[in-house]
Amino acid sequence: MHNCITFIMAGGKGERLWPLTKDRTKPAVPFGGIYRIIDFTLSNCINSGIRKIYVLTQYKSASLQRHIRLGWNILSSELDEYIELLPAQQRVGDTWYLGTADAIYQNLYTLEASSFKEVLILAGDHVYKMDYSALLDFHRQVGADLTVGVVELDKERSSQLGVVEVDNLGRVKGFQEKPVSPKTIPHQPDTVYASMGIYVFNHAVLIQELDDDANNKNTSHDFGKDIIPQMLKKGLKIALYNFIDEGKKEANYWRDIGTIDAYYEANMDLVRVDPEFNFYDTSWPIRTHQEQFSPLKTVFSGEEIAGRVGLALDSIVSAGCVISGGRVQKSILSPNVRVNSYSEIYDSILMEGVNVGRYAKIKRAIIDKDVDIPQGMVIGYNLEEDKKRFYVSDSGVVVVAKKTLIE
Repeated sequence: MHNCITFIMAGGKGERLWPLTKDRTKPAVPFGGIYRIIDFTLSNCINSGIRKIYVLTQYKSASLQRHIRLGWNILSSELDEYIELLPAQQRVGDTWYLGTADAIYQNLYTLEASSFKEVLILAGDHVYKMDYSALLDFHRQVGADLTVGVVELDKERSSQLGVVEVDNLGRVKGFQEKPVSPKTIPHQPDTVYASMGIYVFNHAVLIQELDDDANNKNTSHDFGKDIIPQMLKKGLKIALYNFIDEGKKEANYWRDIGTIDAYYEANMDLVRVDPEFNFYDTSWPIRTHQEQFSPLKTVFSGEEIAGRVGLALDSIVSAGCVISGGRVQKSILSPNVRVNSYSEIYDSILMEGVNVGRYAKIKRAIIDKDVDIPQGMVIGYNLEEDKKRFYVSDSGVVVVAKKTLIE
């Protein structure tokens, strides 16, 4: 891995995740109680032996920058190891990043100043476990100019993803961006190769392709839509690497949690008895930044006052939380959440600093950071009323935005 430099794309607006992305970029959105979405890509890097990492930021990046500064300052600069932030700087023009390829092109000085043989490009907004060293070994063994990471998914999901087209011999023939009628895998009519936003380029090839793309007026400056077709026309060798999950589960786990409903379902899976994604595998740990909160505490057992029981069932409850006479079931509580007496929380995600007042009832909701739920407040039981004050997703998940003042 010493001959490889890595770029993580972490500048996306995440518009489909609004209002969770109202004040933060998508890779900085909390997930699973204590994590941020970017933690999964960064943890994969560390577990894969990658030690030279640039994180490309752009939109609403303050919380992401703080998170990486506090939680990921773990490498040794004396050994030429680093995780460095590269904000959009308009070094080659007067525009911000115009696409994934343009984001790398605008940091071409970093590439040209390096002597690495390969360049690994990753998306910072997916949840999965993957050994990138195996991907790099494959790229070298097949002698490819570009290797694209793909995952096999049901074709019904293709309208939200990029799809890589292959022929009967497994050779890359094209790329489709969010197709309604996708090109399926040969002999697998219900399955597509979905792009994971993962690319390994030979260093010199990438520089040439970025330069050619920058000088093309008819391009969207995207790796999938533009660079891959451009390379195919030149006859360059593009290989596919089929995702190998390090999660040690029967089914591969890779999630693009790009919508509120997808985000909600991925979180709710974590509180199942046997979730699809395993946080507790010490052989492939997921790192993050954790502040110094006190231990979880539950208060009141119902012995003195009937119904006043501090209880959490089938839930993930983080440090600093106090469940003071309230009931929490099938929910995720981030750090420093307080659930007061007689309140009820079901099938919900409460982010850091949320305070739930007495007698409040919350169901199928996402409550973002630092929201004070008033006494007796009811959320998730009458969606027509909820729509007047909050965002409600297509499947009926109520989202209360960060620092919302509720009266």
